[in-house]
Amino acid sequence: MTTASTNLLELSGVHTHIGAYHILHGVNLAVPRGQLTMLLGRNGAGKTTTLRTIMGLWQASQGRIVMDGADIAGWPTPRIAQQGIAYVPENMGIFADLTVKENLLLAARGARTAAQMDEARLEWIFGLFPAVQKFWNHPAGKLSGGQKQMVAVARAIVEPRALLIVDEPSKGLAPAIVNNMIDAFAQLKASGTTILLVEQNLHFAKRLGDHVAVMDDGVVVHAGPMAALAADEALQQSLLGLAL
Repeated sequence: MTTASTNLLELSGVHTHIGAYHILHGVNLAVPRGQLTMLLGRNGAGKTTTLRTIMGLWQASQGRIVMDGADIAGWPTPRIAQQGIAYVPENMGIFADLTVKENLLLAARGARTAAQMDEARLEWIFGLFPAVQKFWNHPAGKLSGGQKQMVAVARAIVEPRALLIVDEPSKGLAPAIVNNMIDAFAQLKASGTTILLVEQNLHFAKRLGDHVAVMDDGVVVHAGPMAALAADEALQQSLLGLAL
């Protein structure tokens, strides 16, 4: 376990109940600063619930969630976002009737019009995701799944964020678009953004992850370097029931 100052985000003993269901059973998770942490696990292990609990969309019933020294457990979601956290949910949360430009403008808190958006940052985003520029004035709902995912990530990074949390960014995407996503996340990481990704695509995880945490039945059952897990087929089989 890395020291607290090394971790941008740290969960300690986090429990989450949703109605009558006890989903998280004491999650301990460290997200090292400036690195990309993969959160892996079988379906139903509690990965999405962990992300939603970090964001305050579901309230932790017990435990601490510390972001850059502040315990954010119990905070409302807008205040958590103001700590510099951007979240891309599995369903992407795109406003289908708005254009790509309008989707990004909504997330650019410092701008009231597209002309006021940070031009250099937009150019960087267009370099990461050419489809965002190509379909700038098109309704976002008319785009393909891969293009919508690009818009969702672009919207999350339209302003610099300390932490980017993304739920299954490669789900349902063609291999060429997955490779484009991998390149984009690598550039984001190089820019100093700390990233927490839930992912089922193990090729994606292997190529990008610095650190990995594996969940099962509402707890983290393994944490360590991604490279060590990628190199240990027996460990992959026991934790995930499959090989990278």
